[in-house]
Order: sequence, then C-alpha cells, then structure tokens
Amino acid sequence: MPFWVGMDTFKRPKVKRIAIVGPECTGKTTLAEALARHYQTAWVPEYARSYLDKLSRPYVQDDLIHIARGQLKWEDEYAMQAKDILICDTNLLVIKIWSEFKYGSCPPEIIHQLHHRQYDLHLLTHPDVPWEDDPQREHPDKRELLFSIYKQEISKLNVTCTEIFGPPEERLKKAVSAIDLLLPHKL
Repeated sequence: MPFWVGMDTFKRPKVKRIAIVGPECTGKTTLAEALARHYQTAWVPEYARSYLDKLSRPYVQDDLIHIARGQLKWEDEYAMQAKDILICDTNLLVIKIWSEFKYGSCPPEIIHQLHHRQYDLHLLTHPDVPWEDDPQREHPDKRELLFSIYKQEISKLNVTCTEIFGPPEERLKKAVSAIDLLLPHKL
C-alpha cells in the first residue's frame, strides 16, 4: 500500500506550516530551533538523522521512502503541540532532491505526497555558512550546485518562499519578518 494512503485523513490542527529547505549544512536546524524559541512553538526535527543513526548498513534509495513516511508522521504528531505555527526542519522537497541527486530519480510516492502536502511558507537557506563535518553529510563541494537545484524546484512548485542568508541573527530576523506576515495578530 502506498505510504500516503490514509495520511490526508489524519486530523491535523490548523497551524501555519513553515518548511525550512536547502542543501546540507546550511543552517536549517539552527534556524528551526531559533524560530521555535522565538514563537514558543514546536519544531519538527529531520527524521532522516534518527533513521540513519539506527541503520546498521549504508542507506539505499528505498530507505528514502521510510524516511519520508517518518517525516510526515512526525510532522503530524508535532503539529498537535504547535502554537499558531509549526516549524519543519525539512520536508519532502529535501528528500526528493536528495534522491534525484544521489540516485538519478525519486520514488513516485514521495513526489505524489510532495504535491499534496501544503506549507504556508518555505525558507530556503543559502550555503553561506561554514561547512561542519558530520558522518551523515556527503557533499561539502556541491552546496552551491544543490542550492541552484533548490531554487529551480521551488520555482516549479510555485510556493511562497523567502531566501535566508547571512549571519545567524540576520537569518532569524529575515525568517521572523516573513513568518509574521502570515500571522494575523502580528500585522
């Protein structure tokens, strides 16, 4: 059974969903944590980290389907704890680009759900932060190329997006300004 069957019927609270996307090691998690503190709300960690930490073998493309399922499940669970907005430290766009870059294709199930899961805002993080080594990171020399792929993909999706760059305090300020436009009580 495809993984998305039944997911749309899950009762999701009415919160604004913010997806932070971008190449690896571009400050997504740092920004997610800072935004969650700022808005005193929940943030959804990147499920892939937890999944890959538990894997006793190198990952394969089929693992990305399990990662996508886990990411969506976590997102729905964390939404129950969120106040006004839910900060997502990745979404299926990241998994799609990852799959296409590494394997040359993406499982149709992931693409289908990507087009059916709605976010109120995407924050695209620039690769203008220093690279930090991590066993799960693979392409320190490909961040600019991947960033251009993200820009193209976001354009194809025709979603609301704000580019995030600069030092941490500027990144947070830019993200907060974009999110505040979504919140009626902030206008």
